[in-house]
Amino acid sequence: MRLLRSTDLALRVLMRLAVSGESTPTTRDVAAGMDVPYTHLAKVVAELQHMGLLAARRGRGGGLTLTERGRTASVGAVVRAFEGDGDVVDCEGPTPCPLNSACRLRGALRRAQEAFFASLDPITVADIVAEPTGALLLGISRGADRRDV
Repeated sequence: MRLLRSTDLALRVLMRLAVSGESTPTTRDVAAGMDVPYTHLAKVVAELQHMGLLAARRGRGGGLTLTERGRTASVGAVVRAFEGDGDVVDCEGPTPCPLNSACRLRGALRRAQEAFFASLDPITVADIVAEPTGALLLGISRGADRRDV
């Protein structure tokens, strides 16, 4: 299973904001620091804001901040929200699988997908930025911030 690019970006944004302290980087700052297109990141940020995981303020002194809900958010819940609840394989697609009515693979893949999500459920955003990851992220973030000046 491979995560969607938007899921990867969402987790990386949450991690970046979790170590930013009093700093309130803008979406452009974060996009530049992550070396991703601003438009892609802006869509992810909008969804994270809609989920209540981060706050975004416009204008002078504005920027992004992680909410308490974002800090305690389950990684599994974030991944589910961005990945959706679709099957790993598309058995009903434009060319439906001829085994569809008697297939055992679809159920096995669904159980594996749920096990994947379940293994991420107890992990929070705060957990994934605990030491030594947090210090490394902070160093990367500061380097990116210095490049932008």
